[in-house]
Order: sequence, then structure tokens, then C-alpha cells
Amino acid sequence: MRYVIHLPVNAATLAHARILARTAVRALTFLTPLDPGETTVSEEDAQGVRHRVYCDRPLDGGRRCVLRAEHESVCTARVRR
Repeated sequence: MRYVIHLPVNAATLAHARILARTAVRALTFLTPLDPGETTVSEEDAQGVRHRVYCDRPLDGGRRCVLRAEHESVCTARVRR
């Protein structure tokens, strides 16, 4: 069974909410139960309308794309730094 933790934050725009969510996920990656690809954000009064934070598209070898949602580059399983 899976559970979802809802953590309300104040963000001026959807883009800022997504950035904050990505930052929180990166800070918590040491938690093995965390599923970054399923991270979404929503407006407080429209919680049923969720916006993906990560692409999470399936790739070869069972891995998933780790880039931000709606990216324009080729999907990848590893962020290049």
C-alpha cells in the first residue's frame, strides 16, 4: 500500500511550485521510499488538478526520465552536471 504526503507551500506561480517541489525531492533523495517521479503540485483549491514535476517517461532498461516535466530535450535517466 502507498500513501501520499501533502505538504502545502506558498508559491507565486506553478513554475515556482514545481521548482520548490524538485528542490524538496533532491533534499530527500536519501529516503528510499520516496518516489520522485510521482511528485505533483496542485492549487490549494483545486487539489484534484495535479501537475507533474518530473517527466518520469519509461526508458530502456526499466529506468525512467529524471528531467523536469515538459522538458524539450531528449529524455535521460541521469542528470548531466
